[in-house]
Amino acid sequence: MSHSHTHHHHRHSPVEGNRNRAFAIGIVLNTAFVVVEVVYGILADSMALLADAGHNLSDVLGLVLAWGAAWLAGRQATKYRTYGMRKTTILAALLNALILMVAIGGIGWESVRRLMDPAPVAGQTVIIVALIGTAINAATMMLFMAGQKEDLNIRGAFLHMAADAGVSLGVAVGGALILWTGWLWIDPILSLVIVLVIFMGTWGLFRESLNLSLDGVPSGIDPDDVKAHLEGMTGVEGVHHLHIWAMSTTENALTAHVVKPDPDDDDAFAQTIHDRMRREFGIGHVTIQWERDTRQCPDV
Repeated sequence: MSHSHTHHHHRHSPVEGNRNRAFAIGIVLNTAFVVVEVVYGILADSMALLADAGHNLSDVLGLVLAWGAAWLAGRQATKYRTYGMRKTTILAALLNALILMVAIGGIGWESVRRLMDPAPVAGQTVIIVALIGTAINAATMMLFMAGQKEDLNIRGAFLHMAADAGVSLGVAVGGALILWTGWLWIDPILSLVIVLVIFMGTWGLFRESLNLSLDGVPSGIDPDDVKAHLEGMTGVEGVHHLHIWAMSTTENALTAHVVKPDPDDDDAFAQTIHDRMRREFGIGHVTIQWERDTRQCPDV
């Protein structure tokens, strides 16, 4: 029985330099805005601005968390951490989702409380500061636009910024409508709508990151299709003990026992399997254990 293990070195998207720049710019801009919100929140005696400052601070922490995980994922493997620390990107995405859940829970609670007991909204200062926050968070969100499609960790940072931009815009729009109509219930209603929108995006992030943290099959990969593809290759009589999981938010791995009675060209055949798994399913780390007889390892 022989063992073949092939590797593919995955190139992260966005590239590391652009990713680091995006995180650095996002952290600096949002930290500066937190300070601005606190100062003007105190000057305008606005609890709305102070609460939004707290929400923005959680986003800064989320960016720091995602950046730290991306950096750790790039560290070399060691004798005791044979995969390195790639999985920190998955854990960071999960923690980011949990932080967002807590944040929208707090916003939702405060919105319900204000709906039952509407409070006067601060004046024009609140609207101006909220619009500045919307611009800053939208700009930061755009920095992660490309990478969030392929990297769950980057997606967590993207959703954080999108959520904050939505909250800030809601504060500004609500403030303007209230100043125009005098209807104090507009602010909490808008906040609840924003909470619902954020929750819908965050739930997907939470579910997917939780699945990957438990070594579930990454979304977009059908294990039945993978097995059928392997079994359909010339010379293969069976496939079992098939395992597919995520090593990080950008790298997937596969191990399988492949029944191939003919021992000729094992190495070349393993490379063929690797190339097809990478091309067809985005699985870059493939480990194949050859078997010559199904009776040697029953399918359990």
